[in-house]
Amino acid sequence: MSTANLKNKLELAYTIFCDDVRLEVGNKLSLIGVFQNMLVQQMPVSLIKLAVVNHWRGEGQYLSEVRILSPDRKQPVVVSEPAPFEIAQGGHTDNVSFFINVTFPTPGEYWVQTLINSTLFDEQPLLVMDARTATRPAEATASDAIN
Repeated sequence: MSTANLKNKLELAYTIFCDDVRLEVGNKLSLIGVFQNMLVQQMPVSLIKLAVVNHWRGEGQYLSEVRILSPDRKQPVVVSEPAPFEIAQGGHTDNVSFFINVTFPTPGEYWVQTLINSTLFDEQPLLVMDARTATRPAEATASDAIN
């Protein structure tokens, strides 16, 4: 199935990065330590646990994989095992990929890619910054403020 046809039947509503995910009573997910970027005290940095949550809408049976690539997109940092999932017509589902002992060797913009049936479906940037060398945006002046 082509990527265009696949995207007509399947929608990735959102991707969330977090430290952990727990399944609660009532089939609810609790996301722990949600983040968009990482500001760390030193590089390289190792995370004991990293979770990538994908929320899907659509219908059909699919095989999902998640991989995180280096900033140059040439080296995989981690790659998940393929995981099957199914969505009933008009339904939705969550797919959670867990990674253990993930090491980011250098600061930069890493790429979190989601593959469906071995085809790239979506990618999201994950910025990893070293606090010792990261610069802050210039202080806003009074004239820059919007009232």
